Amino acid sequence: MDNGFFKNVEKKTGVNMKDILDLANSLQNANFKDETTVRNVIRRVSQIANKPVNKETEDKIVQSIVNDGKQLDFNTISKMINKK
Repeated sequence: MDNGFFKNVEKKTGVNMKDILDLANSLQNANFKDETTVRNVIRRVSQIANKPVNKETEDKIVQSIVNDGKQLDFNTISKMINKK
């Protein structure tokens, strides 16, 4: 993809594309059945998005992914973080 595309995404979201690409690369071989790994991913996504996640929400996301087998993707985490 061209640099202009990334600049537009950064401008609209306020999220640095390098951070997202680095996170995506780190997820390629991650074990999403491991609670510690999932918690680290949630915290990293929260940090990148500048959206704090309280302990209760983090626990629900972890349970949903580790115990219930939900897929871990940005959309799933974003929806859970943004729930009121």
